[in-house]
Amino acid sequence: MSKIKIQQRPFITRPENFQGVSSFVADILARRGVQSEQELELKLKYLLAPTMKGLDQAIHIIDQAIDAQKKIVIVGDYDADGATSTALMILALTEMGANVNYLVPDRFKYGYGLTPKIADLAFEMYRPDLLITVDNGISSHAGVAQAQAHAMQVIITDHHLTMKETPQAEAVVNPNQLGCEFPSKALAGVGVAFYLLANLSSYRAKLAKSTAKMSQYLDLVALGTYADVASLDYNNRILVDAGLKRIQQNQCRVGISALLDIAGRDPAQLQASDLGFVLGPRINAAGRMETMDIGIECLLATDMQSAYALAQQLNDLNLERRQVESQIKQEALLEIEKLQFDQTNLPVALVLFEEHWHQGVIGIVAGRLKEQFHRPSIVFAADKDGLHIKGSARSIDGIHIRDCIEKVAEQHPHLVSFFGGHAAAAGLTIKKQHFEEFKQVFNQLIAQSDAELFQATLWTDGELAAQDFQIHTVNLLENLGPWGHKFPAPIFEGQFKVVEHRWLKEVHLKLKVALQDGRCVDAIAFNARDKFQFDSTQEKVHLVYELDKNQFNGNVSLQLRILHLMH
Repeated sequence: MSKIKIQQRPFITRPENFQGVSSFVADILARRGVQSEQELELKLKYLLAPTMKGLDQAIHIIDQAIDAQKKIVIVGDYDADGATSTALMILALTEMGANVNYLVPDRFKYGYGLTPKIADLAFEMYRPDLLITVDNGISSHAGVAQAQAHAMQVIITDHHLTMKETPQAEAVVNPNQLGCEFPSKALAGVGVAFYLLANLSSYRAKLAKSTAKMSQYLDLVALGTYADVASLDYNNRILVDAGLKRIQQNQCRVGISALLDIAGRDPAQLQASDLGFVLGPRINAAGRMETMDIGIECLLATDMQSAYALAQQLNDLNLERRQVESQIKQEALLEIEKLQFDQTNLPVALVLFEEHWHQGVIGIVAGRLKEQFHRPSIVFAADKDGLHIKGSARSIDGIHIRDCIEKVAEQHPHLVSFFGGHAAAAGLTIKKQHFEEFKQVFNQLIAQSDAELFQATLWTDGELAAQDFQIHTVNLLENLGPWGHKFPAPIFEGQFKVVEHRWLKEVHLKLKVALQDGRCVDAIAFNARDKFQFDSTQEKVHLVYELDKNQFNGNVSLQLRILHLMH
């Protein structure tokens, strides 16, 4: 584990801007850049107006395709955002009377995006008149041209970053494309698809044509947005909150209900983070281990029996994914150990490759290594052709991983065959023979970064006053959510006197600590044995923690969930 620096979050906006809330809440909001109290009202009427570039063209093309009963094919992507976007398109367009099918490329065979091969495959399978991408396509110049050569019209809907001109499709809807004035750049692929479909439905309503009731699909929008780790700006918080409420009230797709049931989760108690940690991984497992069709079919299922069978399959795939991932992570840690690193001479980046590693989980393993060592990490696995290897990269704050890979590609064109991605995560393909050279060049580039970036920082909301240690505070914080990426759940720190301690199953540490006013409260640190140096002879402990409820035998008590522990 890298050494962690603990710091209080700075104020981004001014706490005194918030008049109608307590100073405790005002501080939390100001540390997250909230502009006004209105941002606490997560109502659909406050969603940003649909000012996206390309939206009107896309609506007209789809409207005409529905009326003329043209064949439409949706080309999705193989993660939870792609799966929810694809399901959303199929459901809403079918409800509007469209003739629509979908196609999700096998990630191991076709790679990412709308490639010329995918355009050929769509043509062979469906002979469509109109091809619509979801969550991909913004870099697919050749694929668009190939689809058009097959006499298809092409609409791209995507949210990925691009610095290049957009492909010559009939319409391109992406808030991150050059020249798009839409104020939020944080929409996930499913958010972009939702905007397009909602506005198509309104447009058709004005012309007294068949429409779709879009609010019923917000469960899919919430799931895809959260699972894709989109920034929770005000617009995305509205979408996630609306979808989460539908799931809590069981007004969701039966596939989502089935997945929750198999995971042993009560929908009424669901929190936004469960979209990312309970539902997301099970849907993603299909694309990682097998084919994303299973995930999409689960989301499209209309009766509990078929939904349950598919949800069970996803659950099994997820268990398999976890085993494979854990195996690779152990091997990666052994590799790192072999290199004899300790904190003082850990390399600036971790770049690893093993012939037999599974392509589907290298991204997760890279993420785990990044978390553990606080270094940009790239994990490679062999590609089918035997000549290339595919890498998945995850980065720390302050190092834009996609741009770093692009720099390597520009300075040494022979080293990178293909790449794409975001600031925090990227994918790339290189020739196997160039692995060592790539690793060396990449490390040299990362070494030019500011040394401070390699120091992990845990940001807190400061100390909690004794009177705030109560269940009411937990409820208050829950109501300020949904919490997530770029809108992090509040965490606090403080010195506590240890009254008693015990180890659960040898790995989890349970403490009883005393507050300033003499009350005692329980605190728990999961997997503490590997993470923290707890010294039972010391009577004081410094904790960084989240406030949590412990529900046991019908009793609800306050407990602290320990994130970091020091003496």
